[in-house]
Amino acid sequence: MADAKKDAAKQPIIVKKVKKGHGGAHGGSWKVAYADFVTAMMAFFLLLWLLAMVSPEKRIVMAEYFKQFSVFKESGSSFFEGTKGIVAQPGGSQQSPQNMDINKGAASEVTAEQMKDKITEAVSTKFDELKDQVMIDIFEGGVRIQLVDKEGSRMFEPGSIVPTEKCKSVMKMITDNIKETTNRVALEGHTDATPYNVNGVTNWEISASRALAARKLLEEGGIDPYRIARVVGYADTEPLIKYNPRDERNRRISLILLYEKKHEKASVMRTPQLSGNSPEVSELPGTAPETAAPAGH
Repeated sequence: MADAKKDAAKQPIIVKKVKKGHGGAHGGSWKVAYADFVTAMMAFFLLLWLLAMVSPEKRIVMAEYFKQFSVFKESGSSFFEGTKGIVAQPGGSQQSPQNMDINKGAASEVTAEQMKDKITEAVSTKFDELKDQVMIDIFEGGVRIQLVDKEGSRMFEPGSIVPTEKCKSVMKMITDNIKETTNRVALEGHTDATPYNVNGVTNWEISASRALAARKLLEEGGIDPYRIARVVGYADTEPLIKYNPRDERNRRISLILLYEKKHEKASVMRTPQLSGNSPEVSELPGTAPETAAPAGH
């Protein structure tokens, strides 16, 4: 017995330290997951808040876009480029572009050539005296209608942005002829090269304001605002009569009915090159070079 105690006393004492800690569930990884969750929730509620501030019309546009969305085809493009807007219906209801095409049927299938003939006939019937002031030609992707000034018969008085009664009548005729189509519309204002600067207002402001006045006439006639593709003022940079930039006929409003090119994505709108280089420009009757230019803008 004594020997056993002596042997036990000789053996080294081993101290075993047990470290108490938390399990894996109480480590730092849960904090990362929770932070991701909180971030996602914040983004979600931010999205809801932003959608609540968007007008009902734009929400419908977004819905129509994402119905046919493909990440392979639409990546990098804006959903507003891929839609023609929402058409207001009687009683305040809204209609998507797809339903609009179905309901209108053949009315939305008017070709550029048919539209040109239609408006040309309307001008001859109602405004025969203005047939030399309403120029209609076809570009790749659109039909362009130009309302041109001439001495004694103006669409806008010199320096004014208020359309004349003659301009209003012609715009109403155009509106009546394009109202049942689904094409988008571009509006452009042009002046002659006569210098103008009154209280800081130049030819740039005048041309843009006249284009805006034409837009207002279209909307008052029943054209949906979402069909307006752009409103631009070119001042005197795109003359109709190139050899005489101060010619009164350079003062004009251009309305372009846009047509999408076949076999292309619907979101791509082909805009015609509006440089005034149509054959009609160089072959206008009575356009011999002039040295004197009428005053006005």
